[in-house]
Amino acid sequence: MATVRIIMGLLCILALCGSRMPDRDLLRKMISSRKEENVLRQKIVAIAAGELGVREATGNNDGLRVEAYLNAIRLGKGHAWCGAFVSWVYGKAGLAEPRIGWTPSLFPSSRLTKLPLQGDVFGLYFPALKRIAHAGLVAQVSSDWVITLEGNTNPKGSREGDGVYRKRRHKRTISRFANWIKEDKRS
Repeated sequence: MATVRIIMGLLCILALCGSRMPDRDLLRKMISSRKEENVLRQKIVAIAAGELGVREATGNNDGLRVEAYLNAIRLGKGHAWCGAFVSWVYGKAGLAEPRIGWTPSLFPSSRLTKLPLQGDVFGLYFPALKRIAHAGLVAQVSSDWVITLEGNTNPKGSREGDGVYRKRRHKRTISRFANWIKEDKRS
């Protein structure tokens, strides 16, 4: 008799809550969307990693590849190009934004995130300039460290570098992270 009551109780709960259960198609769409986002993030990192080893022709923000990055934001040779590199990579991945060379503009409040993921944008603050003055892409996050892919830097991590490099930076040295991949932001 007690078993029948328990079963009847469970059936009542299922009947009452059944209409509140998430639609399976909605769950499938959410999972599919997440997978697509992860594929896009991996694509961004792969495109950027494919540019490792690119160097300026004369050390003056020039050269065929550097000028291609600058052209992505309609700037000619001679301009700083870390933001252009980020924009070029996103464009090659099929994203319309960002198309920005001015690094502080890569970090609008609507795009900021405290939980960086692969493919997000990072920015370094330079006290002498009183602004974010260098940006690149997050390749991997591991504990307190971020592996980055960035243009217009050098082995020492300068903002006035000579090529595309992979860097290992401590999270404390990074001022901002921005999510340009998905409309809704993470906290």
